[in-house]
Amino acid sequence: MRICPRLSLLLTLWALAASHLFAQGRFLDSWQDRASRTQAEQPHWVTPIVTVTPRLEQEFRTDFVRQITPTHTNSWNYGNSKGLELIPSRHIELIANVPPYIQHNSSARDGFGDVAFLMKYRFFARDEEHGNAIVTGFLGATIPTGSYSNGSTDATVTPTLAAGKGFGRFDVQATAGAAFPTADVKKLGRPIAWNTTLQYRADKHWWPEVEFNTTFYEGGPNDGKIQNFVMPGIVGRFPLRKRLGLTFGAGMQIATSAYHSYNHGLVFTARMPF
Repeated sequence: MRICPRLSLLLTLWALAASHLFAQGRFLDSWQDRASRTQAEQPHWVTPIVTVTPRLEQEFRTDFVRQITPTHTNSWNYGNSKGLELIPSRHIELIANVPPYIQHNSSARDGFGDVAFLMKYRFFARDEEHGNAIVTGFLGATIPTGSYSNGSTDATVTPTLAAGKGFGRFDVQATAGAAFPTADVKKLGRPIAWNTTLQYRADKHWWPEVEFNTTFYEGGPNDGKIQNFVMPGIVGRFPLRKRLGLTFGAGMQIATSAYHSYNHGLVFTARMPF
């Protein structure tokens, strides 16, 4: 039986499209299977509100931050340099962050902040039944894309070491890293950030926590100063279907150091693991 040329062309195009969709489906299934196996090897704690977890995650994330400045204005940060997090291989996570939008509610001009990227490399991981611990290295970078002085004047590179240890329902996650500007070092300095989170798994959904967010200023206008916040907060994690879920949390940063660039910082976080 002869098939007309048009019908033959349509059948060929349909076969090519079906083959392409099948190949895409296999690629996505393989990617998700790899991410599941990778995360099964590490502790299953929840990501803290501010402290970047040493665990490898795959999710969309956005944060909203309100800070009361020394001039008593409410400054809002929409996005807070969060974005897309992916697990492309067993030990690696790649993060591409959306530039935040800064609303000053003062004479300062509102605008977008800098573009930021982060790569995690997990050196060591044991799940809850085999040690309940993890050690990961980060390498972060920012590009000065901010508008109206809402970002840095120069790019920065930030190497960080992160680790965590669990004790039953309790866990500790901590990071320590320094930001190295590519220029204007005397103006920008090399701030060192040290964040520590103490978490408790109250039940299968809720994780109350206390975070300590500390910055040591080396060089720059704040040379020698220390800024520290204590932040009580809570994070909730709710699975939906297979890998898809919802995570959200809130906390307040309370300044405990003599020097602080803001106080009573409200932090809201929303994430969709997939």
